[in-house]
Amino acid sequence: MSVVQELEAMAGKMNEQPGALDGLHASYHFHIKDTGKHLQVYFHDGTVRVVEDASADADCTLTMSESHLRKLLRNDLNTTMAYMTGSLRIDGRLGLALKLQEILKQYQV
Repeated sequence: MSVVQELEAMAGKMNEQPGALDGLHASYHFHIKDTGKHLQVYFHDGTVRVVEDASADADCTLTMSESHLRKLLRNDLNTTMAYMTGSLRIDGRLGLALKLQEILKQYQV
């Protein structure tokens, strides 16, 4: 399963059970630096949408390798260590990055 498919599967689960998404209105941009892929994830009114090859402005941009994104989706990434060592770069609203991590923990695929 590709990382995009993993993210889409997780988004599907979120759309089926949106309780943890209450009040979240945000856009996230994932720049996967080793593959050059760009993904946008939009949260609005309990609905999640994933868009490939998106380049629109986002509230929070996360730049990392594909393996780190997989680990993030599986709750296997020590985000603090990744951020401190530079393997995870966050631009925009840091609080939204922390919120995303909490949400992902609740929707493991």
